Amino acid sequence: MNWEVIAENLGRYAEGTWLTLQLTVLALGLAFALSLPLALARTSARRWLRLLVGAYTLVFRGTPLLIQLFLIYYGLAQFGALRQSFLWPWLSSPLVCVLLAFVLNTCAYTTEIFAGGLRHLPPGEIEAARAYGMGPWTQARRILLPAMLSRSLALYANEAIMMLHATSLASTVTLMEVTGVARNITLNYYIQFEPYVTAGAIYLALTFVLVGALRLAERRWAAYLQPRRG
Repeated sequence: MNWEVIAENLGRYAEGTWLTLQLTVLALGLAFALSLPLALARTSARRWLRLLVGAYTLVFRGTPLLIQLFLIYYGLAQFGALRQSFLWPWLSSPLVCVLLAFVLNTCAYTTEIFAGGLRHLPPGEIEAARAYGMGPWTQARRILLPAMLSRSLALYANEAIMMLHATSLASTVTLMEVTGVARNITLNYYIQFEPYVTAGAIYLALTFVLVGALRLAERRWAAYLQPRRG
Protein backbone atom coordinates (compact mmCIF):
# COMPACT_ATOMS: atom_id res chain seq x y z
CA MET A 1 0.00 0.00 0.00
CA ASN A 2 1.20 3.47 -0.87
CA TRP A 3 -1.06 5.88 0.94
CA GLU A 4 1.66 8.54 1.01
CA VAL A 5 0.86 9.27 -2.63
CA ILE A 6 -2.78 9.86 -1.72
CA ALA A 7 -1.77 12.19 1.11
CA GLU A 8 0.42 14.16 -1.29
CA ASN A 9 -2.48 14.55 -3.73
CA LEU A 10 -5.28 15.44 -1.33
CA GLY A 11 -5.36 18.94 -2.79
CA ARG A 12 -6.08 17.50 -6.24
CA TYR A 13 -8.85 15.36 -4.80
CA ALA A 14 -10.31 18.45 -3.16
CA GLU A 15 -10.33 20.26 -6.51
CA GLY A 16 -11.89 17.22 -8.17
CA THR A 17 -14.56 17.04 -5.46
CA TRP A 18 -15.40 20.70 -5.96
CA LEU A 19 -15.82 20.15 -9.71
CA THR A 20 -17.97 17.08 -9.05
CA LEU A 21 -20.21 19.13 -6.77
CA GLN A 22 -20.47 21.93 -9.33
CA LEU A 23 -21.44 19.52 -12.10
CA THR A 24 -24.00 17.79 -9.90
CA VAL A 25 -25.65 20.94 -8.58
CA LEU A 26 -25.74 22.71 -11.95
CA ALA A 27 -27.03 19.67 -13.84
CA LEU A 28 -29.73 18.90 -11.28
CA GLY A 29 -30.75 22.54 -10.89
CA LEU A 30 -31.08 23.26 -14.61
CA ALA A 31 -32.77 19.93 -15.31
CA PHE A 32 -35.21 20.48 -12.44
CA ALA A 33 -36.26 23.86 -13.82
CA LEU A 34 -36.71 22.46 -17.33
CA SER A 35 -38.53 19.31 -16.24
CA LEU A 36 -41.39 21.15 -14.50
CA PRO A 37 -42.97 22.58 -17.68
CA LEU A 38 -42.01 19.44 -19.62
CA ALA A 39 -43.84 17.25 -17.10
CA LEU A 40 -46.94 19.39 -17.53
CA ALA A 41 -46.57 19.07 -21.30
CA ARG A 42 -46.07 15.29 -20.97
CA THR A 43 -49.49 15.02 -19.32
CA SER A 44 -51.17 17.69 -21.47
CA ALA A 45 -54.51 17.13 -23.14
CA ARG A 46 -52.81 17.99 -26.45
CA ARG A 47 -51.67 14.72 -27.99
CA TRP A 48 -48.98 16.28 -30.21
CA LEU A 49 -47.38 17.92 -27.18
CA ARG A 50 -47.37 14.66 -25.21
CA LEU A 51 -45.80 12.83 -28.14
CA LEU A 52 -43.15 15.52 -28.68
CA VAL A 53 -41.97 15.44 -25.08
CA GLY A 54 -42.29 11.66 -25.04
CA ALA A 55 -39.99 11.38 -28.06
CA TYR A 56 -37.36 13.50 -26.29
CA THR A 57 -37.50 11.43 -23.09
CA LEU A 58 -37.42 8.18 -25.08
CA VAL A 59 -34.26 9.16 -26.94
CA PHE A 60 -32.33 10.32 -23.88
CA ARG A 61 -33.52 7.50 -21.61
CA GLY A 62 -33.02 4.89 -24.31
CA THR A 63 -29.36 5.65 -25.10
CA PRO A 64 -26.31 5.57 -22.78
CA LEU A 65 -25.19 8.84 -21.26
CA LEU A 66 -21.61 8.20 -22.38
CA ILE A 67 -22.69 8.03 -26.03
CA GLN A 68 -24.71 11.22 -25.62
CA LEU A 69 -21.65 12.92 -24.13
CA PHE A 70 -19.40 11.78 -26.99
CA LEU A 71 -21.94 12.87 -29.61
CA ILE A 72 -22.13 16.35 -28.10
CA TYR A 73 -18.41 16.77 -27.37
CA TYR A 74 -17.00 15.18 -30.54
CA GLY A 75 -19.97 15.07 -32.89
CA LEU A 76 -20.98 18.73 -32.95
CA ALA A 77 -17.56 19.65 -34.36
CA GLN A 78 -18.50 17.82 -37.57
CA PHE A 79 -20.93 20.59 -38.55
CA GLY A 80 -19.15 23.50 -40.22
CA ALA A 81 -22.06 25.88 -39.80
CA LEU A 82 -22.01 25.27 -36.07
CA ARG A 83 -18.25 25.83 -35.85
CA GLN A 84 -18.71 29.23 -37.50
CA SER A 85 -21.66 30.27 -35.34
CA PHE A 86 -21.64 32.35 -32.17
CA LEU A 87 -22.37 29.18 -30.19
CA TRP A 88 -19.05 27.53 -30.97
CA PRO A 89 -16.97 29.26 -28.24
CA TRP A 90 -19.41 27.70 -25.77
CA LEU A 91 -19.87 24.32 -27.42
CA SER A 92 -16.12 23.87 -27.82
CA SER A 93 -15.74 23.98 -24.04
CA PRO A 94 -15.60 20.55 -22.34
CA LEU A 95 -17.42 21.94 -19.30
CA VAL A 96 -20.34 23.25 -21.37
CA CYS A 97 -20.58 20.01 -23.38
CA VAL A 98 -20.57 17.91 -20.21
CA LEU A 99 -23.23 20.06 -18.60
CA LEU A 100 -25.36 19.98 -21.75
CA ALA A 101 -25.21 16.18 -21.89
CA PHE A 102 -25.91 15.82 -18.17
CA VAL A 103 -28.81 18.28 -18.20
CA LEU A 104 -30.50 16.74 -21.24
CA ASN A 105 -30.12 13.23 -19.82
CA THR A 106 -31.27 13.82 -16.26
CA CYS A 107 -34.04 16.17 -17.45
CA ALA A 108 -35.51 13.32 -19.50
CA TYR A 109 -35.63 11.03 -16.46
CA THR A 110 -36.89 13.77 -14.17
CA THR A 111 -39.63 14.72 -16.62
CA GLU A 112 -40.98 11.17 -16.61
CA ILE A 113 -40.74 10.98 -12.80
CA PHE A 114 -42.70 14.20 -12.38
CA ALA A 115 -45.18 13.25 -15.11
CA GLY A 116 -45.82 10.01 -13.22
CA GLY A 117 -46.49 12.04 -10.09
CA LEU A 118 -49.02 14.15 -11.99
CA ARG A 119 -50.80 11.10 -13.33
CA HIS A 120 -51.33 9.79 -9.79
CA LEU A 121 -52.88 12.96 -8.39
CA PRO A 122 -56.35 12.36 -6.93
CA PRO A 123 -58.95 13.75 -9.37
CA GLY A 124 -60.73 15.39 -6.44
CA GLU A 125 -57.86 17.84 -5.93
CA ILE A 126 -58.12 19.10 -9.50
CA GLU A 127 -61.93 19.22 -9.41
CA ALA A 128 -61.83 21.19 -6.17
CA ALA A 129 -59.41 23.70 -7.73
CA ARG A 130 -61.70 24.14 -10.73
CA ALA A 131 -64.74 24.52 -8.49
CA TYR A 132 -62.87 27.21 -6.58
CA GLY A 133 -62.47 29.12 -9.84
CA MET A 134 -58.73 28.63 -10.41
CA GLY A 135 -57.44 29.04 -13.95
CA PRO A 136 -55.03 26.57 -15.56
CA TRP A 137 -51.87 28.46 -14.50
CA THR A 138 -53.12 28.99 -10.96
CA GLN A 139 -53.98 25.29 -10.73
CA ALA A 140 -50.49 24.37 -11.90
CA ARG A 141 -48.80 26.76 -9.47
CA ARG A 142 -50.89 26.07 -6.38
CA ILE A 143 -52.13 22.50 -6.82
CA LEU A 144 -50.44 20.46 -9.54
CA LEU A 145 -46.76 21.30 -9.06
CA PRO A 146 -46.67 21.18 -5.23
CA ALA A 147 -48.62 17.88 -5.14
CA MET A 148 -46.51 16.43 -7.94
CA LEU A 149 -43.23 17.32 -6.23
CA SER A 150 -44.25 15.95 -2.85
CA ARG A 151 -45.27 12.63 -4.42
CA SER A 152 -42.15 12.37 -6.59
CA LEU A 153 -39.44 13.16 -4.05
CA ALA A 154 -38.54 9.53 -3.31
CA LEU A 155 -38.03 8.66 -6.98
CA TYR A 156 -36.32 11.97 -7.68
CA ALA A 157 -33.84 11.24 -4.89
CA ASN A 158 -32.69 8.13 -6.77
CA GLU A 159 -32.21 10.14 -9.95
CA ALA A 160 -30.20 12.78 -8.08
CA ILE A 161 -27.89 10.08 -6.71
CA MET A 162 -27.48 8.57 -10.17
CA MET A 163 -26.57 12.00 -11.52
CA LEU A 164 -23.94 12.44 -8.82
CA HIS A 165 -22.35 9.13 -9.80
CA ALA A 166 -22.68 9.91 -13.53
CA THR A 167 -20.38 12.91 -13.13
CA SER A 168 -17.52 10.38 -13.20
CA LEU A 169 -17.99 10.30 -17.00
CA ALA A 170 -16.76 13.89 -17.24
CA SER A 171 -13.19 12.62 -17.02
CA THR A 172 -13.60 11.00 -20.45
CA VAL A 173 -13.53 14.47 -22.02
CA THR A 174 -10.59 15.89 -20.05
CA LEU A 175 -12.39 17.29 -16.99
CA MET A 176 -10.54 16.43 -13.80
CA GLU A 177 -13.35 15.59 -11.38
CA VAL A 178 -12.86 12.91 -8.71
CA THR A 179 -12.56 9.97 -11.09
CA GLY A 180 -10.31 11.95 -13.42
CA VAL A 181 -7.98 12.75 -10.54
CA ALA A 182 -7.87 9.08 -9.52
CA ARG A 183 -7.10 7.99 -13.09
CA ASN A 184 -4.37 10.62 -13.41
CA ILE A 185 -2.71 9.49 -10.18
CA THR A 186 -2.89 5.87 -11.37
CA LEU A 187 -1.12 6.76 -14.60
CA ASN A 188 1.53 8.89 -12.93
CA TYR A 189 2.38 6.64 -9.97
CA TYR A 190 1.51 3.19 -11.38
CA ILE A 191 -0.79 2.29 -8.50
CA GLN A 192 -4.36 1.12 -8.94
CA PHE A 193 -5.97 0.37 -5.61
CA GLU A 194 -5.41 3.45 -3.47
CA PRO A 195 -6.53 6.16 -5.95
CA TYR A 196 -9.83 4.47 -6.75
CA VAL A 197 -10.56 3.50 -3.16
CA THR A 198 -10.11 7.16 -2.24
CA ALA A 199 -12.38 8.24 -5.10
CA GLY A 200 -14.99 5.70 -4.02
CA ALA A 201 -14.87 6.98 -0.45
CA ILE A 202 -15.41 10.55 -1.67
CA TYR A 203 -18.43 9.53 -3.76
CA LEU A 204 -19.82 7.59 -0.79
CA ALA A 205 -19.48 10.63 1.48
CA LEU A 206 -21.14 12.89 -1.10
CA THR A 207 -23.95 10.37 -1.51
CA PHE A 208 -24.59 10.32 2.25
CA VAL A 209 -24.82 14.12 2.26
CA LEU A 210 -27.16 14.17 -0.75
CA VAL A 211 -29.38 11.42 0.69
CA GLY A 212 -29.57 13.27 4.00
CA ALA A 213 -30.59 16.52 2.31
CA LEU A 214 -33.26 14.79 0.23
CA ARG A 215 -34.66 12.96 3.25
CA LEU A 216 -34.98 16.25 5.08
CA ALA A 217 -36.83 17.67 2.08
CA GLU A 218 -39.11 14.64 1.99
CA ARG A 219 -39.92 15.00 5.69
CA ARG A 220 -40.59 18.68 5.20
CA TRP A 221 -42.83 18.56 2.13
CA ALA A 222 -44.12 15.00 1.87
CA ALA A 223 -44.70 14.07 5.51
CA TYR A 224 -48.49 14.16 5.09
CA LEU A 225 -48.27 11.31 2.58
CA GLN A 226 -46.64 8.94 5.08
CA PRO A 227 -48.92 6.44 6.87
CA ARG A 228 -49.74 7.49 10.40
CA ARG A 229 -48.99 5.19 13.26
CA GLY A 230 -51.78 4.50 15.65
